[in-house]
Amino acid sequence: MNWPLLIFFLGFISIFLLRLPIALGMLMTSIFYLAAAPGAGAGMEMVAEKVLTNLEAKYIIIAVPLFVFMANIMNSGKITDMIFKFANAIVGRRKGGLGHVNVVASIIFSGMTGSAIADASGLGMMEIKAMREYGYDDGFSCAITAGSATIGPVFPPSIPMIFYAMLSGTSIGNLFLGGMIPGLMLGGALMIYVAIIANKRNYPLGIKHTLRDILVITVKAFPALFSVIVLLGGIYSGVVTPTEAGALASFYAILVAAFVYKAMGAKTLWAAVKETVRQTGTLSLIVGCAYTFSFIVTREQIPVYFSNILLGITENKYVLLLLINLVFIVLGMFIDTSTLTVVFIPIMLPLVNLLGIDLIHFGVVIVLNMMIGLSTPPFGMLLFITSGISDTPLKQVIKEILPMLVPMLLVLLLITYVPEIVLFLPRVFGY
Repeated sequence: MNWPLLIFFLGFISIFLLRLPIALGMLMTSIFYLAAAPGAGAGMEMVAEKVLTNLEAKYIIIAVPLFVFMANIMNSGKITDMIFKFANAIVGRRKGGLGHVNVVASIIFSGMTGSAIADASGLGMMEIKAMREYGYDDGFSCAITAGSATIGPVFPPSIPMIFYAMLSGTSIGNLFLGGMIPGLMLGGALMIYVAIIANKRNYPLGIKHTLRDILVITVKAFPALFSVIVLLGGIYSGVVTPTEAGALASFYAILVAAFVYKAMGAKTLWAAVKETVRQTGTLSLIVGCAYTFSFIVTREQIPVYFSNILLGITENKYVLLLLINLVFIVLGMFIDTSTLTVVFIPIMLPLVNLLGIDLIHFGVVIVLNMMIGLSTPPFGMLLFITSGISDTPLKQVIKEILPMLVPMLLVLLLITYVPEIVLFLPRVFGY
């Protein structure tokens, strides 16, 4: 290990020990390395050129702020409220109905925004409040909200998949297709878990809706639900690219919120714009700093060393997939998903190519893996979000989420070792 690389590793460890903001920590570490490395000036010039030309010129990354904007519009424009009411009318009657509503609403919402955090913080507040009123345990309400929010980036569209496509060169359309069946499987697994817990704890039946009520609610919710058709229909019909679909669906969401539900004025729209700018600024800083970090990782051939270490343990493809899953679940508990994707995916890709693993399959597996990390104690971000918005002690949420991780991990193992679950739709309908 050379001196600049030692500085690099020590700086990376210090980020966590000193609890620095991850983006600024990576930037400082990268600067220290580049300053100490031979030909420092040339290295800094190369990094600046790559960030400004290679990264910022990638058209697909523009989709990220558009999906963030769409999520903010939906959370502030009554659209999430209509999604919740529709899900409640469809599945809310059964025992533990609001738990099932939580999952179904997340599946619908995930077809619009692709963000776990937007789901947990927007729909989550509404879901937890309703479950509390019906006598559900606060810890369970928060845990199922966090668990169901993980569906968002697995079922299309997906912000993490956009970053993965940018790094791996895979088709974003095929990645979105690949995530559909796993997303539905994850929702189904969580609903089975809810049914078991609801019977065990005797959670109440929901409100019974007549057929007329269901039809009325469906008609009212249709403009909101049509967002899914605008977004995914536009992409898979070939009419628009994923980036253009994000812009089109955002514009449609504004029209629905402002003119159909009359829940958005200039002030609300401006607030959504400001929040989008703030979130996009944070993401851009993370991605830019992580890209610099990745440049150093590649320059020092760390992926080669990492591959050699894993291959030294075993050359069995299936055991290696298990090890990669374990590594990403642990990392996902501590590191932001965007950072995890941009920094660690490039380290894994050479090994994945060497093993002959399909990049679409690997991308969906890793995205689900990272989402489970967001719900895994002790530092899963979704646990803190649901605990914070409901004023529920974190220890109660952790107690309830631990058994819920079992069905989520089972789905992860299934899609890891049965690639056809992921690849079936891309092979039939992909391009």
